[in-house]
Amino acid sequence: MIKIGVTGGIGSGKTVVSTLFRLHDIPVFDADKVARELNDSSPFIRAQLIFHFGEELYSGTRLNRKQLASLIFQDKEKLAIVNNIIHPVVSSSFNEWCSERNDHSLVVIDAAVLIEAGFHRIVDKVITVTAPQAMRIERVMKRDQSARHEVEVRMRHQLSDEEKIKQSDFVIYNDNRQSLIAQVDALLLSGAFNSQYQ
Repeated sequence: MIKIGVTGGIGSGKTVVSTLFRLHDIPVFDADKVARELNDSSPFIRAQLIFHFGEELYSGTRLNRKQLASLIFQDKEKLAIVNNIIHPVVSSSFNEWCSERNDHSLVVIDAAVLIEAGFHRIVDKVITVTAPQAMRIERVMKRDQSARHEVEVRMRHQLSDEEKIKQSDFVIYNDNRQSLIAQVDALLLSGAFNSQYQ
């Protein structure tokens, strides 16, 4: 089984690219979605987050995401604690998910923090989806009804496209000038993943 990591900054279009892989019947593990689910359902994550940040972080069975975000925003030490709690659990979940899909020769993990979380070390190839910053800002403003400065702040707290690309095997450009479908198809047909698509 070949494991492909797809990443990209906010507004890059990585989710669209992952959807295109799904259309080729390639299973996609949505790491961001799974992390949100595990934050609510994992007894380990709950116990660790409460130990470090207090009972009020949970309301019933659900994590108060806004409160957690406010705690770790611009606090690298607290962010590191949270990441060290959550990311290993997500990684284990991905490995279990892969073992349940061993009839597939190719799978994808879609993760905004693929490189930051160290997930790039558990995949065979990394794809970064990139787009011009101005275009990304406009997309997120429209999608989330956010103010420009809010989007810019979120971007500053993410690894830059340049850093992501340095650690990637392939780059997909989502700049409205090159077809995403054509770029994904070209990768699959090129044999780049040494899979059934060779």
